[in-house]
Amino acid sequence: MKIGFVSLGCPKNLVDSEVMMGLLQARGHELTADPMQADALVVNTCSFIDPAKQESVDAILQTAEYKRIGRASRLVVAGCLVERYRDELREEIPEVDAVLGTNELESIVAHCEGGAGPLPGVPEEGYLYHDLTPRVRATPGHFAYVKINEGCDHPCTFCIIPQFRGRFRSRRFESVVREATGLFRQGVREINLIGQDTTAFGEDLGVRNGLPTLLERLAGIEGAGWIRVLYAYPNRVSARLLDTIAQHSQLCPYLDIPLQHASPSVLKRMKRGASGEIFLKLVERIRRTIPGVAIRTSFIVGFPGETDADFELLCQFLEAAEFDHVGCFRYSDDENSASYALDGKVSDRTSYNRQRRLMSLQRRISRRRNRSLIGKRMPILVGGPASETPLLWEGRLQVQAEEIDGKTFITEFPDNCSPQPGDLGTALVTRAADYDLFAKVESIDRPAAPPSPAQLTVLQ
Repeated sequence: MKIGFVSLGCPKNLVDSEVMMGLLQARGHELTADPMQADALVVNTCSFIDPAKQESVDAILQTAEYKRIGRASRLVVAGCLVERYRDELREEIPEVDAVLGTNELESIVAHCEGGAGPLPGVPEEGYLYHDLTPRVRATPGHFAYVKINEGCDHPCTFCIIPQFRGRFRSRRFESVVREATGLFRQGVREINLIGQDTTAFGEDLGVRNGLPTLLERLAGIEGAGWIRVLYAYPNRVSARLLDTIAQHSQLCPYLDIPLQHASPSVLKRMKRGASGEIFLKLVERIRRTIPGVAIRTSFIVGFPGETDADFELLCQFLEAAEFDHVGCFRYSDDENSASYALDGKVSDRTSYNRQRRLMSLQRRISRRRNRSLIGKRMPILVGGPASETPLLWEGRLQVQAEEIDGKTFITEFPDNCSPQPGDLGTALVTRAADYDLFAKVESIDRPAAPPSPAQLTVLQ
């Protein structure tokens, strides 16, 4: 069979799609990026907030059209939306032939084949892939995500991920190390470690300092490229973790720590705890320990009970902390979350205005921090020709994460250099915009093994 994929949502969801594609390919099926040629189509959905739910429904309906105009006879819907609306999807969209949740990935083969044979059972502890699991990467050849844990035990009132993904569980150390070793040998230049809470890695296995221990092992892999940590939980950012990142050049001086808010009262209602004052001390400690570190965070505005005074506290905190990268989301009221029952709902208009004001503040901060990099020489990962213009190439510095942060546009390469995607080198930053940088590459350090080309482009 030829099978096409639509993958929506976060990198954790993308890894799930890559695993499902790997299982199908291992079974002998062919993957295609042309929906008109697919015998079966799979939509891996997201439903974290209302816009994500709508995007998932729209994608299902659009993909269902290929059952009418193409050769597809099967439409399989997977992922978070299934966890919430399993029965409704089958009833309201009759074109859907099968559904599978986030812990049922191994049933993808049977569903695409038409349910032939018994479906694999759902693991009692929840599903989590390992280094021997077939996987087809949909990212560029020089870049990969590695999921080191799954599920979550945090009680955040706005979040329903634990209901979808199950309790927190870590992969085995050696499994992660073997996977990373294989990826670097294939020419991958950057690995991003992901999970619901990467800083809790190993705790369920009774291991203290699991993440820094893992990072030390990964940094010691022969031929290792960049290694980046995403989704760190603030109260688990330990001195050992910061020291480890500071000690190894392979570990990107970068931390992604979603703080969600700065007002103590809002954080309490979120069941997050802490305060802006505590977070400022954390930011100071991170910057004191890791020279040149970039810190990304995200906030939620319009949370139930957020007053004008709470929002002002958040704005003051943002200006004091001067984060390098910030994301801001408007609160989405979900009937399955604990925050749904909270009083003090904030109007959509107020949430929208608060989001715009916060991001306006951050734009000025980002511009200022970017300008401070002008004249500095920094490691760069070359991505390829810029999507905005064929006249430039684009890449990323260690302080910029794939897709979620800005880019570095490359205006010049060394003489007689034929650049290739995945090249690592040194660049001189020459100009700065609000979110993007411009630089000229002064040297290239090209490893012997070229990056493997991306094996498949998902449909969306």
